[in-house]
Amino acid sequence: MQGFYNTSIKAYGMALKLASNFNEKAKLWVDGRKNWEEKIASKLSKTDKVLWVHCSSLGEFEQGRPVIEALRENYPEHKIAVSFFSPSGYEIRKNYQGADLIFYLPLDTKSNAKKLIKILHPEILILVKYEYWFNLISELHQQNIPTIVVSAIFREKQNFFKNNGNNWFAKKLNLINHFFIQNKKSKMLLDSIHISQSTIAGDTRFDRVKQIIHQNNQLDFMDHFKANSKLIVVGSSWPKDEELFIELINQKLNNDWKILFAPHNLNEAEINHFIAKINQKTIKFSDLEKTSTQDLNDAKVFILNTIGVLSKVYSYADITYIGGGFGAGIHNTLEAVTFGNPVVFGPKYKKFQEAVDLIEVGGGFTIANQHEFNEIMNQLMNDENFRNDAGKKAGDFVQNSPNATKMIMNYLKEIL
Repeated sequence: MQGFYNTSIKAYGMALKLASNFNEKAKLWVDGRKNWEEKIASKLSKTDKVLWVHCSSLGEFEQGRPVIEALRENYPEHKIAVSFFSPSGYEIRKNYQGADLIFYLPLDTKSNAKKLIKILHPEILILVKYEYWFNLISELHQQNIPTIVVSAIFREKQNFFKNNGNNWFAKKLNLINHFFIQNKKSKMLLDSIHISQSTIAGDTRFDRVKQIIHQNNQLDFMDHFKANSKLIVVGSSWPKDEELFIELINQKLNNDWKILFAPHNLNEAEINHFIAKINQKTIKFSDLEKTSTQDLNDAKVFILNTIGVLSKVYSYADITYIGGGFGAGIHNTLEAVTFGNPVVFGPKYKKFQEAVDLIEVGGGFTIANQHEFNEIMNQLMNDENFRNDAGKKAGDFVQNSPNATKMIMNYLKEIL
């Protein structure tokens, strides 16, 4: 199996090099790893003490961010290194000020693992959620450098749990020093393959979103747009999500309600195609400079075609809808519900523990078609008591979650 794994890794790297000739994301992946040894070595000296956090992509970075910030606070004399596998994480966070070194993780060959550890000389590797690179984990284990995983979550269908854990993947997983896992089911799965070095700590993302509610979330354009109305915020929407709202906007939107869309894809042609289907007054963020306060106040629909402010916008919501549930899977629900808003999302949510839990506590609602969407939106918009009760349950779900970061830092104090 080791030989198969090594061959697969090399084949994957070759495939990406070929794809880089015509795929922009693959090109970023390949180009970002060129001269990786020199890039890392230029940022470190041999005497630096290094704490290393690896994130697959942007979502995992946000999940690991509370831990990174806690490391910076508790270990000010150490250098913080953050690695990414995906360009969608690295390219957005490559200038993040909370780390001293941000780099692309090189392909997981045995030689790369040895070279990387020699150059980086970390005291620990902290993996966020998942993405287990087995040559790297093996080499760290051989050099007595601990590896831990935070916000880990497991599913029965993963290779680790086949053949009752008597397989190559499970044996490699057992080289990890400790798992901070999100739920009881994950712990039961690890226990079933005789991995006992785990603690149920919850999800570190909760620690971050708890902080959002205390920041300054005021936005002038939102004050003018929402005014005295109630507001539905549609976060990270895709065309399939947006289609659900057209009938509501054009035929059933009460005078005291407005809707804001934050599209996942900021493609101007797609946004204009969607706006063309709406018969209510619509304003785009990109047009704010030429929009009067009165026009903003009169608008019923707002298109947030920008990034970086959605978490603040959620503070203005009375109901939230999170997109992606009719595609690969729903986007982040926690930033929305931390403000005490009920949340609605599509059918592909079961890989996201927080969404499963939100439904269970009564703060979240899933829909599979237009009829179910119409029913829950009608109830949430017209039954204030039902809406407020669901919102409170959603907000309490976040605020009452355990402090995962604190548990992780207590563990690190014992081993570093």
